[in-house]
Amino acid sequence: MKLVKKKGPLYAQVKEILKERIQDGIYPVRSLMPSESFLEEEFQVSKITVRKAMEQLAQEGYVQKQSGVGTTVLDNRAFIKLSTGQPFSAYLKQEGKHVRKEVLGITVVDPPFELTHLKGKVLCIQRLYYLDDKPYIVFVHYIPDSFNLPNVAGEYEGSLYTLLREAGVSFNRFQDTFGVGVANVEVYRSLGIEEIPLLKRTRHTYDLDEQLVEYSIAYYHTEMQEYVMDLHL
Repeated sequence: MKLVKKKGPLYAQVKEILKERIQDGIYPVRSLMPSESFLEEEFQVSKITVRKAMEQLAQEGYVQKQSGVGTTVLDNRAFIKLSTGQPFSAYLKQEGKHVRKEVLGITVVDPPFELTHLKGKVLCIQRLYYLDDKPYIVFVHYIPDSFNLPNVAGEYEGSLYTLLREAGVSFNRFQDTFGVGVANVEVYRSLGIEEIPLLKRTRHTYDLDEQLVEYSIAYYHTEMQEYVMDLHL
C-alpha cells in the first residue's frame, strides 16, 4: 500500500488505517498487532513512522505495547477517546487553562459501602485538582490493593490510568453517572468554599474481564468552570 504525503503526515495515515482495522475487528481485542517490520513493508514507510503511529494508538487507548510480547489490541470502540482518562482535563489545557494536581492522601482501607462485594482492602487515593491555581475538583479513587500500586504521593500527580496500565490492567469500559448534591465537610474544606450544591461524578472502571478496577467520586466547583464533554469519533 502506497501512502501519499499530500494526504497528511504518513504516521497519521498509518494510525487511521490501523484504527479502522481495530474498530472493524480485523485486529480483534486481545490479539497481537502485526509486527513493525510487516507494517513497514505493507505501508512502505520507515520504522520511525510505524512507531509513531503505534504510540498514538496507545495514547488513545487502542493498543498496549508489552516488552517481550508485542503490541496488544485493548479496545475497538469508536468512542475510545472517552475512555482514555481525563478528557475534561485535556479540554481545559487546550483552552489555555493551567491544571495541576495535589495528592491529599493515600491510605489502605476497607471497601466503602458501594464496593462491599470486593474482597480484601482497597487503596484510597484523594486528589485535589487546581484550575489556574484555585481549588476546583476533589477526587477520591478506590482501587483494589491487589494491584500493588506505589504508596508514593508523587506517582499520582500524573495519570492514574497510566499507572494501572503499567500494573497490567486492560480497560474495557467506563461507566459515569452525574448528579448534584451536598458533599462532606472535607470536600468543602479542600475546595475552600462554603457548603453549596456541587456537581458529582461517580465512575466505575472495568477491565476486559468485566472486573471492577477503579471506583471514584469527583466533586466539581462548577461556579468556577462548567463541566464540558468534548466528544470525538
